[in-house]
Amino acid sequence: MLIRTRLGRAAAVGALGLSVAGSAVALAPAAQAATSGTTTISCSAVKVHKAPSKSSATVGIAYRKDKVVYDQWAYKKSQKTWFTRGTVTRKSDGVKIRGYMLYDCANPYKTNPAPKPPIPK
Repeated sequence: MLIRTRLGRAAAVGALGLSVAGSAVALAPAAQAATSGTTTISCSAVKVHKAPSKSSATVGIAYRKDKVVYDQWAYKKSQKTWFTRGTVTRKSDGVKIRGYMLYDCANPYKTNPAPKPPIPK
């Protein structure tokens, strides 16, 4: 009987640990795209940042009609801004730039302004 109680407690602790880990993943600041997709830059130019923040380091600049393969969206709560993460291929020189750009300029709906995902709480 003592062994079953210990096994039951161990299973409960393991399940609780998994549920806590699962909730931490669900509360992550970035929203994962269902699948990667492609779109184009709709602004005349947009900075591609290293992190989802307007103040983070700029890794390059993308221009209108450059191709973007996106795979994630992120909301920066302090700036009240959505970002799209992906790889931009510039038409002018073929350079590939990986990073975050403003969602309004690189949106999956190919419209401007873009319908935004709901703001996380």
